[in-house]
Amino acid sequence: MLDFNDKRGFICDMDGVIYHGNQILPGVAEFIQWLQEEGKEYLFLTNNSGYTPRELRQKLARMGLEVPEEHFYTSALATAAFLKEQAPGCSVFAIGEAGLLNALYDAGITMNDVNPDYVVVGEGRSYSLDTLTKATNLVLGGARLIGANSDVSGPIENGIAPACRALVAPIEMATGTQAYFCGKPNPLMMRTGLRLLNCHSGDAVMVGDRMDTDVVSGMESGMATVLVLSGVSTPETLKTYAYRPTAVLNGVGDIVRLAREARG
Repeated sequence: MLDFNDKRGFICDMDGVIYHGNQILPGVAEFIQWLQEEGKEYLFLTNNSGYTPRELRQKLARMGLEVPEEHFYTSALATAAFLKEQAPGCSVFAIGEAGLLNALYDAGITMNDVNPDYVVVGEGRSYSLDTLTKATNLVLGGARLIGANSDVSGPIENGIAPACRALVAPIEMATGTQAYFCGKPNPLMMRTGLRLLNCHSGDAVMVGDRMDTDVVSGMESGMATVLVLSGVSTPETLKTYAYRPTAVLNGVGDIVRLAREARG
């Protein structure tokens, strides 16, 4: 069994692990308190590109959780970092929320709806048939297609919502172009997470509610992995994958319980 006391760094997904919509999940307050009291390095790594780290900090604060801004890293930041590395000063047509737009601006990337270098798609309410049509024609005109993350759906309070992969799919189908996705399980995002933690993969744990993004990204990065059943996955989900997480728990509160039991 995994001894969480021996691990120095924790990378945690947010949707389905920390909260559903605006509802905090059981055991989360105890888990964050344990991370802070034990002096663990921790990072909340979310594929949701809609929020800035400041907004995520404020969202948790409204739920009674105090987590400093530097403990958040999003697929929007990963996307902006990738584009800055690939094509410094490039221009994009972006479909998304403040989290994505701010990250792109901060990376020195400009908005362009005439002849952009890239079409970048994240989650967001600005997604419509008009923006979809615009994006499709820009890609046909030579813009390269980027998705902030490859999540097909995400948990919300009353079910699930289509996520970035589902929103990019119509553009891919209409243009015959494959998007490149920057969020989990892209190893670039995981390596950045470990670098921000200043932690070796062997000393770190990836905690998430999805086999296809969280568990596979942690496993392929050499980390121990925990699948929590507080989000989209069920015990039945495990049967459809050829790989296994290191541990399967009901929620992050179990990490605290097991760490204390291991200490006796």
